[in-house]
Amino acid sequence: MHAFVVMPDHLHVLMTPAVDVSLEKALQLIKGGFSFRLKSKLDVWERGFNASQILTAEKYVACRNYIEANPVRKLFAVMPQDYLYSSAAFDWLDPAPAHLRG
Repeated sequence: MHAFVVMPDHLHVLMTPAVDVSLEKALQLIKGGFSFRLKSKLDVWERGFNASQILTAEKYVACRNYIEANPVRKLFAVMPQDYLYSSAAFDWLDPAPAHLRG
């Protein structure tokens, strides 16, 4: 996982699945783990997701910045790192894949 933000009504994740795990399977694990811990009978996930392949270092940085700035755009924080439900508040995330390092 390279970047994330959990908002009141949606989630953004920038990740590279393991070589032997498809993107669909990775999202199934995330959604399933969350739903199991929530222990709710309510549907909390939409059926699909939006995925895009990031092919350049510039696009990677733009996506990460977009994700981490989401709480600022929605007025939940003044600075991205002030929002505790975002990768901007942490420094333990995975680095960019080697082919996307600028």
